[in-house]
Amino acid sequence: MPNNHTISRRTFAALLAAAALLPATALAAPRRTPSKRSRMTSLIKPPRLRQGDTVALIAPGGYATEKSIAKARANIEKLGLRVREGAFLREMNGNYAGTVHQRLLDLHAAFADPEIKMIWPIRGGSGCISLLAHLDYALIRANPTILLGYSDITALHLAIHRHARLVTFHGPVASSTMTDYSVEHMLAVLSDPQPEYTIPMALENSRRAIEAPHFAMRTVHGGVATGPLMGGNLSMVAALAGTPYAADFRDSILFLEEVNEAPYRIDRWMTQLDLSVGLAKAAGIMIGICEDCGPEHEDISLTLDQTLDIHLQPLSVPAVTGYSIGHIRNQFTIPVGLRARLDTERQTVTLLEPAVG
Repeated sequence: MPNNHTISRRTFAALLAAAALLPATALAAPRRTPSKRSRMTSLIKPPRLRQGDTVALIAPGGYATEKSIAKARANIEKLGLRVREGAFLREMNGNYAGTVHQRLLDLHAAFADPEIKMIWPIRGGSGCISLLAHLDYALIRANPTILLGYSDITALHLAIHRHARLVTFHGPVASSTMTDYSVEHMLAVLSDPQPEYTIPMALENSRRAIEAPHFAMRTVHGGVATGPLMGGNLSMVAALAGTPYAADFRDSILFLEEVNEAPYRIDRWMTQLDLSVGLAKAAGIMIGICEDCGPEHEDISLTLDQTLDIHLQPLSVPAVTGYSIGHIRNQFTIPVGLRARLDTERQTVTLLEPAVG
């Protein structure tokens, strides 16, 4: 019987043995992209999540604490799923969850293990960007598995979409505080494939807008936008601009969220995306709830809304802010790369195909 608490010993041992045979420089050098990859256009979808499935709990970015591990295990088990902890889940290397090598081994072992049906990072934090040049994209494409998370996990979503063409999911991390809204729309997307699925924005977020204006929904430009969902955490999307892992959001619904950042940094990152790809080339733009993104210590500063409007007002595509994504409890799950429709009048996002098989 395989151990239910750690990544399969056989899978992990095989990966560890293979890694030991590599020269020391192998990890530092980016993997060569096969010539076929430029012609690889078809999306692949992971199998749907079912009751009793095994979930790999790993930390590809920031380090995990025992408190967060306990919370994550409780979240997973409450959903009727089984937990398999990564071999290096409790490692620490500064504020990272172990070395790049250790974090890669856990991620690759999770994809390689046929018993693992979902990979659920315990948190974002920082450090995922360091894995991108060393990911085995052929392994990932050959073993389509649900990958769910937000914040720093954005780096993995964008790289895997671009180089493995696997649909991954921007949504709660394993240690998130789950709500009825977040669980409902997460399970609907991951477990119940439907030809179309419409996601309304969270009423609880709208209620909070009375005391916290940044929770309010705004329509900068109305209309209906259709295209693949592309984006994630703003700082990470901007950090990858100009790299082989950048988000190509042309003709896409660009979704962005941020937390604890001053308006001048929001302005810088939005400008970077405009210079690198062009915001006007998106089919539509959906900004999430950017909590604690007001002025910091500056004597004079634009507000968050004023900053966003610098970039959104000149556009002619549908553009909204305050939608139910971000570093918030009531967030819905977004399949990265899946075709969807943003309807600003109805304040909904409709997935136009199943996200899982």
